[in-house]
Amino acid sequence: MAELLIEILSEEIPARMQAAAARDFAKLISDRLKEAALVPESIRTFVTPRRLALVAEGVPTRQPDREEERKGPRVGAPEKAMAGFLRANGLSSVDECETREIKGSLFYFVVRKIEGQDAASALPGLISEAIFALPWPKSMRWADTERRYVRPLERVSVSFDSQPLAGEIDFGGSAGAKAFGSETRGHRFMAGNTSVPVNKFADYKAALEAAKVLLDPADRRKRIEDGLAAVAKAEGLQVKRDQGLLNEVTGLVEWPVVLIGKIDDQFMSVPAEALTTSMRSHQKYFALETADGALAPRFAVVANIESTDGGARIVNGNERVLRARLADARFFWDQDRKTPLADRLPALEKVVFHAELGSVAERVRRIEALSASLAARIGADVEQAKEAARLCKADLDSGMVGEFPELQGVMGRYYAIDQAAAPAVADAIRDHYAPQGPGDACPTAPVSVAVALAEKLDTLAGFFGIDQKPTGSRDPYALRRAALGVLRLILENKLALPLRTVFAEAHAGYSNLPQSVETSTAALMQFFADRLKVHLRDEGVPHHHISAVLALGDEDDLVRLVGRVQALGGLLASEDGGNLLIAYRRAANIAGIEAKKDGQDYTEAADPALFVEAEETALHGALSDAGPKVQGLTASGDFAGAMSALATLRQPVDAFFEKVTVNANDAAVRANRLRLLSEIGETMRGVADFSLIEG
Repeated sequence: MAELLIEILSEEIPARMQAAAARDFAKLISDRLKEAALVPESIRTFVTPRRLALVAEGVPTRQPDREEERKGPRVGAPEKAMAGFLRANGLSSVDECETREIKGSLFYFVVRKIEGQDAASALPGLISEAIFALPWPKSMRWADTERRYVRPLERVSVSFDSQPLAGEIDFGGSAGAKAFGSETRGHRFMAGNTSVPVNKFADYKAALEAAKVLLDPADRRKRIEDGLAAVAKAEGLQVKRDQGLLNEVTGLVEWPVVLIGKIDDQFMSVPAEALTTSMRSHQKYFALETADGALAPRFAVVANIESTDGGARIVNGNERVLRARLADARFFWDQDRKTPLADRLPALEKVVFHAELGSVAERVRRIEALSASLAARIGADVEQAKEAARLCKADLDSGMVGEFPELQGVMGRYYAIDQAAAPAVADAIRDHYAPQGPGDACPTAPVSVAVALAEKLDTLAGFFGIDQKPTGSRDPYALRRAALGVLRLILENKLALPLRTVFAEAHAGYSNLPQSVETSTAALMQFFADRLKVHLRDEGVPHHHISAVLALGDEDDLVRLVGRVQALGGLLASEDGGNLLIAYRRAANIAGIEAKKDGQDYTEAADPALFVEAEETALHGALSDAGPKVQGLTASGDFAGAMSALATLRQPVDAFFEKVTVNANDAAVRANRLRLLSEIGETMRGVADFSLIEG
């Protein structure tokens, strides 16, 4: 067994493409090694801005010998057919073939023993194929090459069993083929022309580090994290958490050096979100905060070089660039506040929300009406909800949001506060997009909740109304995210909202949707049922528990529905519940089988006058008592009580099956007992369809 080491050196690979490229390269090499019967024990990949490296451990040094066989014509087939088979396989006579019997007939077979190649002969071709098969989101040709790669490719260096591997990579065109190298280069600036041998992986990795390249992204990330923590601590500050930026910067440097700079005091009056967004998106700077979470007048930058002056000139240059960037942010802030949010509303008439769903201004009017209705339902201030909804999209016309679209809503809140809006209104403007993901905080203030719900429900009703539902692979309008946002807003705030009614109100806000309100509402209910299963599955709730409750079709209040599902889970987890489920299945199976055999159903009420055994009377009494209790407790929302009422059926049901023969000789008694079994299922359907419970 041997080690295979590959390094592809190129111009800078975009940070956002690096992790996927490492995964793809590992799979491409793994698949080709498997096809070549050179399956390795393990494969690891590493990526920096300038290189993609792979090490495969435990690669066989030689392919195993194998046999290849081909089936030919039937013995006695026409001579012409046999001649064609021999010619195709390079044979001169049928004597070189074997005969085998298949289903009573003899056929000719040719069997070849193929001697395995040395791995060193098989590897070059598969490596070259894998490199040019990498599925980059964007790729390019350069100079006079015909092959494509993400950026101009400088060299491919390969070693096998700690020795350079003879091979070449064909660039196509007049560039032709270039031989695999046996060395690479270190840091572009700090290592100069120093060559790093590509041989044994451990030595290669260590040599790169000596040449100021940290090959492993995990090592670079940790060095950045440690450096950020150190410079922040030295100033009595802390780093604002930003995992996305940390991952991106890890892909921008090969030798990270963390430095700290100052933000001019003149910019600190600009909202913190605007400053941090400008620093992050344009310059990849990390924001620093005080102990209470306020933005500090400091930033951290990760350089890709150690400088002789301790980074002074680097910091000075970055401070100068940042001043220009933040001057733009301050300009937008000052200019935007000159125009009240309400005066920006006419501009939204010209902004298209969707070709079939009208302008943003029309959308705002729908959200305003729906917010008022929802506010009344959940006990929020209706006038404040209407004002917040009317202004929630106004900042789309501002200069700041035009420059930084991710600040939608956030800047609207600041402008509303500056214009003396009520705090609840300003907060609702900020929160109306929330929650945008599982990690996003869910609004709890009533006005914010009403407007956030209205914004998402309008989106869902509109796109379902034009039959633009998500598919398995596509969700261009983020409707799944909107639905999960609605689920969280309702469940986390325990809102009693009838979904069908709310969907119909949202649909009514549009004047000419091609889908009827009935069709759209039915599709939305199914969509929400699927999203609820996903949401509760993450909390450990089995999907069939949800299906069993949804199957009743009588519950569109999510809080009640989830309460019923949770109570059902509690019942099934108990001894009485588990045994009751077994008894229910037995009763349902018997009633179903006999009904099918008899060609009739047994859904009528059982007649007490036909009871023979005491256990029949006891079961009938228990069902008569439990049924109304279950209905009453379910209607009042006491689902745990309803489940407890069901659990009392266990003993009389068990006693019935122990003492009573269902298929009695008397036809009338038999039919009556089958009706009694059917009543068990009907009573239990008061809380869920137990036929859908698995296990």
